[in-house]
Amino acid sequence: MGSARSEALTAVPAAGHRFGRSTWYNGLAADGYDLSRLLFVPPAVARVEEAVTALEELGLTEYEARCFVALTRLSKGTAKEISQVADVPRSRVYDTIERLDRRGLVDVKQADPREYKAVPVETACRRIREDYDSQITAAENALGRLEQPDSKDDEGMWAITRKEHVTDRVVLFLGEAEDTVHYLVPATEVVDREIRSALASAAGRGVSVHVEVPSGDDAAAFSEAVPDADVVVSSDLEATNDVYDEWPAQLLMVDRQAVVAARIKESDLPDVVDEMAVWTYGRDHGFAVWVRELLDDRLERRDEGRSVDE
Repeated sequence: MGSARSEALTAVPAAGHRFGRSTWYNGLAADGYDLSRLLFVPPAVARVEEAVTALEELGLTEYEARCFVALTRLSKGTAKEISQVADVPRSRVYDTIERLDRRGLVDVKQADPREYKAVPVETACRRIREDYDSQITAAENALGRLEQPDSKDDEGMWAITRKEHVTDRVVLFLGEAEDTVHYLVPATEVVDREIRSALASAAGRGVSVHVEVPSGDDAAAFSEAVPDADVVVSSDLEATNDVYDEWPAQLLMVDRQAVVAARIKESDLPDVVDEMAVWTYGRDHGFAVWVRELLDDRLERRDEGRSVDE
C-alpha cells in the first residue's frame, strides 16, 4: 500500500468530529479501502466519550461536558487550545467556559490570552452533586405546593414493566397498610430486602400480615425476617403452571382493596429473570373483588381446619 493511502487510513476523524465520519467513510469505500480497519476506537477516545456522556446525564450540555473534560486533560488552556482538544467551535468556547465558571467548575486566569483551568475532579463532582440535590429539593418543594386530590384516582388496572418498579409498588402499598396484608409468594426469589423490611414494619405496627410460601425453608426464612407475621406453607404454590412461558411470582392484597399481581419470565440473557405486574387500588374494582374473594376463600378453608393444598 502506498504512503498516501497509509496516511489516509490513519487520519481517521475522532468520534463526534464535526466534519462527520460518514462522509469520510463513504469516500474511502468508493476508493476500495478496507473500512473494517477504521472501526477501532482507541481506548483514550472511548474514555473521553464515556466521561462526556456521564457529565451530560448529570445536566451539563455537550459543549460544557466536552470543554470540562478537555480541561481535565490539560494543566491549563486557552480558548484555542480547548477548542482543539474538545472539538468544540472556538466561537462557542467562550460562552461555554463562562457557564462552567458560574457553576464553579473552572478557574479563570486574567491574562492575554485568557487561560482556564479545571477545578479538581473531586471538587467538581461535589459541586455538581450539590447542584443536582438543590434542583431535586426545589422540584420536590414546588410539587408539594400543588393542590392534591382529596381521594385516590387509582381506579382501573395499571401496568408495571420493570422489576424495581414492581418492588416499589409492593413496598408503597405495604407502607400504607392499616388493617390486613395477604401475600402469596410462589417465586420467593423476587422478594428482596426492601419488601421483607416493609412486611416487618407493617406487622410491627399492628397490621395483620398473612404470608403463604411454597416450602418449609421459605417459611423459615420469612418467619425470621417477619417474626410477627403469620407464615404458612402452601404447597400448591410450588407447582404453578406457566402461561406462555410466564409464571406467577407474587400476589399482594392490602386492606382488601390494594392489589399487586406479578409474573416472571425467563430472559434471553443468562441468569436474568424479567418481572412485570399489574396493580389496582379500589375496593369495588372487578380485579380487586375477584382477588379478595379468592384470598378470603383460602383463609376460610385454613380456618376451618382444611388444608389450603386441597
